[in-house]
Amino acid sequence: MLYVLFFIIAFVVSLLAVPVVKKAAWRFKVLDMPNDPRKIHTRPIPFLGGFAIFISFFLTLLLYLKFFDHDFAVIPARFFWGMFIGASILMIGGFLDDKYSLKPRLQIISPVLAALAVVYSGIGVGITILSNPLGGHFNLAFSVFGISASAIFIFIFVLGMIYTTKFLDGMDGLASGISAIAGLTLFFLSLTPRISQSITASLAIIFTGAVVGFLVFNFNPASIFLGESGSTLLGFMLAVFSVLLGGKIATAILVMGIPILDVAWVIARRIWYGTSPFKADRKHLHFRLLDIGFSQRQTVLILYFIAAVFGVVTLFLQSLGKLIALLILIFVMACLAVASVVVYKEKTAAKSN
Repeated sequence: MLYVLFFIIAFVVSLLAVPVVKKAAWRFKVLDMPNDPRKIHTRPIPFLGGFAIFISFFLTLLLYLKFFDHDFAVIPARFFWGMFIGASILMIGGFLDDKYSLKPRLQIISPVLAALAVVYSGIGVGITILSNPLGGHFNLAFSVFGISASAIFIFIFVLGMIYTTKFLDGMDGLASGISAIAGLTLFFLSLTPRISQSITASLAIIFTGAVVGFLVFNFNPASIFLGESGSTLLGFMLAVFSVLLGGKIATAILVMGIPILDVAWVIARRIWYGTSPFKADRKHLHFRLLDIGFSQRQTVLILYFIAAVFGVVTLFLQSLGKLIALLILIFVMACLAVASVVVYKEKTAAKSN
């Protein structure tokens, strides 16, 4: 019941924060203008939606700590500071990018600093063993040039999750909806007997409430966008929840599997063709589904469904089962990609005739 209460509180705070953030975005002219071929909206839409999620999450968390701080007594204060400072860095960097359209080499600064804040605070750095789905474990109890392998892994994981949701944010409600599904999955996983982490469950359900409150305004037709700050914040928070007390990395990867594979494919393709891996284009899966005739809502709901299915599946699988699920996910991704390309070429050929 307590979890439901704080979900509702975060949801309501987010609902109340969004109109305020929208007014601020209009006032400071932080808007997404439909002046690019990739844009699928036809009118200016305010950015800065991530600030509503940020405000809702941390205000609700403060309220939770005021009354139930004993639940978090086992967590060092520096973990919370690392999470807050990292998120704040993304808010500042995202605002500057949304306002001034920073070049890619400048955009990467805030995600890198946010990931470093996590590592420096010690979040997840104590993870020295990762389960091997084929049996046994991967040992991270060694150093590379004096830096622990665990710290390197956490840095790469957090940065990768940040960019996954950043690149996913190309359609109304897509990144926010899938992140809400991921947050809810982490919540239920944290309550299972084999994980049993009430702290992570509390953080995940507060986060989910904040995101769902924002999604009310972000689902198609959206009246506000996440912006750079919001799209990076989502991946950052999910990464932190996954490594805070260990045991949930594979779940996060599976729930976010389609976007992760999509990002990996698009980046590899850009590098292959000699373009910047950070240069935006319309080669992402959600754009391909849109191009072959699905509406925005249909595309988003398809990807919601896939994320939800794999989220539910991961709640009942052990390591080997998760590997099999990942292979199935790769197969699904490949089928969607091939089908979208074939249908798109057929439609293009039909138009030319």
